[in-house]
Amino acid sequence: MSISDSARDFFEACETGKGWEGCKVWCHEDAGFSCQADALADVDTLAGYADWMQGLLGPIADGHYELNAFATDEARGTVVAAAVFHGTHSGEGGPVPATGQSVAVDYAYVMEFDGSKIRHMTKIWNDGHSLRALGWA
Repeated sequence: MSISDSARDFFEACETGKGWEGCKVWCHEDAGFSCQADALADVDTLAGYADWMQGLLGPIADGHYELNAFATDEARGTVVAAAVFHGTHSGEGGPVPATGQSVAVDYAYVMEFDGSKIRHMTKIWNDGHSLRALGWA
């Protein structure tokens, strides 16, 4: 399986709330994670992030992505996916009761590979914009 195929399959599993159990097949067990966003300040493993995404789809049950770009840099062993996340806070959970407010926010995943598996992922995301749109901040 190519790194492009692995990245695409990981992206789909993560963004549809499969959690670490549904994502780990494409990742090193100790894969790292980083994101310069306060909402994810305490998350430093890809396992933690995959589970965080799974939890996000509780309060935002209609959460889904629109993939805008997907590129593989074979020489650097890196795949980048850019998308827009859409959803409405209508379900149970979240920092406040359901607000009924919606979000459409841009984000990107930079997935670095070691062999055929992701060893580190960086998410580029403006959490402040997202939280305000949902009525969470």
